[in-house]
Amino acid sequence: MKQLSGKTALITGASSGIGRACAKLFAAQGANIVAVARRENELQQLIREITEAGGSATCFCGDVSEENTARTMVDYSLDYFGALDIAVNNAAILGKSQPVEEITMAEWTHIINTNLGSAFLGAKYQIPAMRAGGGGSLVFVSSFVGYTLGMPHMSAYAASKAGVIGLTKALASECAADNIRVNALLPGGTDTPMGQEAASTAEARSFVENLHALKRLASPEEIAHSALYLASSSSSFSTGIALLADGGISVSRI
Repeated sequence: MKQLSGKTALITGASSGIGRACAKLFAAQGANIVAVARRENELQQLIREITEAGGSATCFCGDVSEENTARTMVDYSLDYFGALDIAVNNAAILGKSQPVEEITMAEWTHIINTNLGSAFLGAKYQIPAMRAGGGGSLVFVSSFVGYTLGMPHMSAYAASKAGVIGLTKALASECAADNIRVNALLPGGTDTPMGQEAASTAEARSFVENLHALKRLASPEEIAHSALYLASSSSSFSTGIALLADGGISVSRI
């Protein structure tokens, strides 16, 4: 039995990395996929791969930090598949690595709006759609950065991802009576384009790998399986949690 049969899942940041892996895994588990990102060519390639494998998927191109995109992608999900049961709000940017005194207000605002603002806007329109359908599962992709570990020169990113956890907890309480579960997923270092940007040299990658107890980075597919747990009925009694899938980075001191 496929875990998501008959469900419709909206996944942002789906053109690469964790979002792409979630889209493919959720489709393989029976979900109808609405893949959202800014890069249309990459989205179209993802949809081809899913449909060629026998899955059901469509895509929506837009910037999730804009309210019109947040509203329209939900409307599109309802029009195309008739429901919205799951949302994985994954889209994010890293921003430049720099000391706090060098960050401009424009740079700060861009990172906060993209990472935290898009999560708020997603929830603003996803929750009413789920409520109308009798419930659902809302997953926000946060990070260990700003939660269990402070990383220098990443203050805006850390603040945005910590804010996502606060949003998760508030919405879990707010939406429980509507049968909507709200959880955050906190990946460790992951071998994605963003992860490669954060550790752009062999020396930097080795350093990041060794921060983890498992002494390696995650694959996007490994993180997608943790997202599947939160999205599916396997986590039916979990809401308001910050689930670490971090390779032991939060406990490793060697």
